[in-house]
Amino acid sequence: MRSSMAVRIRQARANAALTQLQLAACLGVNRSAIAQWERECGGTHPSMGRLTAIALATGVTFEWLATGRGAMREAPDIATPMPTLAYTEDALEMRCLKAVRKLPQQKRASISLLLAQLAL
Repeated sequence: MRSSMAVRIRQARANAALTQLQLAACLGVNRSAIAQWERECGGTHPSMGRLTAIALATGVTFEWLATGRGAMREAPDIATPMPTLAYTEDALEMRCLKAVRKLPQQKRASISLLLAQLAL
């Protein structure tokens, strides 16, 4: 029997060692949205765009997250390579991006939250 989407979202977040607040910061939503998505009875479902963002932020496959089918994670030898640094605007931004990509997922989420707060 397949698990519900709410359970898979919670499992993906927990396996990425992210709190609801950290995942919310990565996605640019309120923590309450994450709580709603993880609620099995009476909760809501994220949009396809948000579901894609959750999969990317937590390192799980979109198919597994959306449907429960397939592997939770891609095999390391066939994983999609990281996007290039072509989107950076200058050398400082490139150094920052390279450093962030070396961090574990939980620290990346913390950095994202910090940057969001500094940008206010």
